[in-house]
Amino acid sequence: MKNYKALLFDLDGTLLDTNELIIESFLHVLGETFPGKYSREHVLPFLGPPLYETFDGIDPTLTETLTASYRKWNLERHDQMVVPFEGVVDTLRQLKQDGYKMAIVSTKRREMIDRGLQLMECATLFDTIVGFEDVTHTKPDPEPVQIALQRIGANKEDALMIGDNFHDIVGGQRAGVDTAAVAWSIKGEAHLATYNPTYMLHQMSDLLDIVKGQHI
Repeated sequence: MKNYKALLFDLDGTLLDTNELIIESFLHVLGETFPGKYSREHVLPFLGPPLYETFDGIDPTLTETLTASYRKWNLERHDQMVVPFEGVVDTLRQLKQDGYKMAIVSTKRREMIDRGLQLMECATLFDTIVGFEDVTHTKPDPEPVQIALQRIGANKEDALMIGDNFHDIVGGQRAGVDTAAVAWSIKGEAHLATYNPTYMLHQMSDLLDIVKGQHI
């Protein structure tokens, strides 16, 4: 049985339910520039990648403008629309109490990561935070995971990457760490299962058994 020492968490869609905020942000910004072109189904694939990558794929001449508009609309509504998923805060506090090293590995800017963690009252639980500004290549490149491991002094064999998107699972796999997908992902459990994560979490408290080698 494997005992883990380090836990690397994605933020959006994994710890924090930011799904509706992100979807509404995209629909608002794209609706202003491309009226009637984008529906909810169209923007679901935009959850996960960094903003510049999404907007580059839509119209690279508008990337800076769309990104600025998105961030403004998103920030104004962030605190009213974002909540942690059920069981997340209690599980994180228990893991911290049990002595596990923990990190956030996200494609978001540090400012917004910090804001989310403050809302959760979990800002002091993490040993390091790897955000957009910290990397040259974002997930699914292994670099963010590797940076997190280096900062907390953990070996890849002892680490687990937890996330709600293929970027998290593939990024973890490329870095040589085990992975756990969350079944509450807006992309759906079946979709994430196609990337062969080591584990599928149906509630965050499942982690408490996994890290102790009591595989569920």
